[in-house]
Amino acid sequence: MSWRERIVTDPAVCHGKACIRGTRIMVSVVLDNLAAGLSPEEVVSSYPSLTLDDVRAAVSYAAELARERIIDLSAAS
Repeated sequence: MSWRERIVTDPAVCHGKACIRGTRIMVSVVLDNLAAGLSPEEVVSSYPSLTLDDVRAAVSYAAELARERIIDLSAAS
């Protein structure tokens, strides 16, 4: 499964932010929930229109974005 099958952007939906296809649930919301410690199953339970594959796609999308840009983390310490 490619994240490209599940993640979309549309200027008319959520101001063009990346969302799960067929929903108005932004990828950032899924990632924020995971970062807060929720399991993928808990995220799906909180957002019944999502599937576990949608959550995996959000993580894959974020991983691809992280590969695209280098951020100097040494200044943050």
